[in-house]
Amino acid sequence: MCGIIGIVGKNPVNQLLYDGLLVLQHRGQDAAGIVTCDGNTFHMHKNNGLVKDVFHTRHMRNLVGNVGIAHVRYPTAGSSSAAEAQPFYVNSPFGIVLGHNGNLTNSEQLKSEMFRQDLRHINTNSDSEVLLNVLAHEIESTSKNALLNSDMVFDAVAGVHRRCKGAYAVVAMIANFGLLAFRDPHGIRPLVIGKQETEKGTEYIVASESVALDVLGFTLLRDVEPGEAVFIDMDGNLCSRQCAENAKLTSCIFEYVYLARPDSVIDGVSVYQTRLDMGTLLAEKIKREWADKQIDVVIPIPDTSRPSALQLGIALGLDYREGFIKNRYIGRTFIMPGQALRKKSVRQKLNPIGIEFKGKNVLLVDDSIVRGTTSQQIVQMARDAGANKVYFASAAPPVRYPNVYGIDMPSRHELLATNRTDEEICAEIGADALIYQDLDALRESITKSNPHMTEFDCSCFDGKYVTGDIDAAYLNRIESARSDMSKKQLPPNSTTQLDLNLLSTDLVGVE
Repeated sequence: MCGIIGIVGKNPVNQLLYDGLLVLQHRGQDAAGIVTCDGNTFHMHKNNGLVKDVFHTRHMRNLVGNVGIAHVRYPTAGSSSAAEAQPFYVNSPFGIVLGHNGNLTNSEQLKSEMFRQDLRHINTNSDSEVLLNVLAHEIESTSKNALLNSDMVFDAVAGVHRRCKGAYAVVAMIANFGLLAFRDPHGIRPLVIGKQETEKGTEYIVASESVALDVLGFTLLRDVEPGEAVFIDMDGNLCSRQCAENAKLTSCIFEYVYLARPDSVIDGVSVYQTRLDMGTLLAEKIKREWADKQIDVVIPIPDTSRPSALQLGIALGLDYREGFIKNRYIGRTFIMPGQALRKKSVRQKLNPIGIEFKGKNVLLVDDSIVRGTTSQQIVQMARDAGANKVYFASAAPPVRYPNVYGIDMPSRHELLATNRTDEEICAEIGADALIYQDLDALRESITKSNPHMTEFDCSCFDGKYVTGDIDAAYLNRIESARSDMSKKQLPPNSTTQLDLNLLSTDLVGVE
């Protein structure tokens, strides 16, 4: 999760960055931050909370400059303290700020290297701060106090790829020099480039999802390739270079299932179209395996499952009905950090329409089942509303393994499907029958739109981690550090906001 944006404009970018963060709010609701660059000075404001609550008029007035980056956060590593809101800043060698989407799998090793070899101090538990310091050290090594140029920056990114493991889509800004964006060699997390023409010249944007470009009036150029770095200088000149050896696209398949907005296009694939195709393929499985079941109506669990449920109903020749009304002022329950909070929020979030359930055999369709808390309560809601039979369909396969690349699926014992059969899962959520999408069918729903995409990170479904550095010891370590029990033990969120003008005084080496 997390959403990132970077803009090199010809006019002030503070409003564009704010509006872009609003569009990417679904990727993180824990914290938000914006940094702009005006000459030698960074202007920063960040705090815990939703975008609309973090930024007020007085903050926006102080975010001056035609270049900037922005971030919305949802915590998977570290804590949810306001001190870990992004972007992060380091003043050496040239003054750099960075925002990161993803998760480093070797951050502990890198922290040790930072202290012992690179002589850099890490202030927080965030792997994003580790990544920033690795980048800063590599830039210092490649520049060797000479005038900085784009080739040196690309060489530094190559060094980052050699040292950092895991998933990372990054936007960074070097004071009075330009904006840098890059993606890990597997392309696990998404990142796109766009541009727009203005009276003053061409403006460029990089963002987690193409929907941010649509809303801000930019035209989508392309995705940042796995292992590629893109650099845009302060005058708006763009250059790029492949900085990784053996780069290969294996993007996160869960982006298409749940994380991304349906109106986004990721790696040339419409998220909405994949969800329609998920419904068609799941309907084919239902025809094969549930021929004996009488289903009266298909009802989606809003919002993500709607395209799949609609197409599934069409393919089965069944009525599609909206059976749940969603309170849009409740956040996404999947990313709330505790079972008690999730249980409370589900009932506040959804309310059934009784006439759509009473006396009917209903097929509920959801995008996935992760912890099962939501599914269990929704099945019970349907029964309380008078449903005769409650069948449950998941547009994704069973989630049986932790995700280590930036999604909050940290602990195997919290995942409903771990060490359970489909029948046991069905009994746990209280449904009369349960059916899952097959993993091959899920892959097909994406490759139908882009045949060049042949491999994906499906680790939460099949336990195969594409970075090749995940073992049982690592999983045990992150589970103990990132489980719900650990989150409950964290100190209360700090309400301290960070609102700074960061003066970059060591700019003599910037060309």
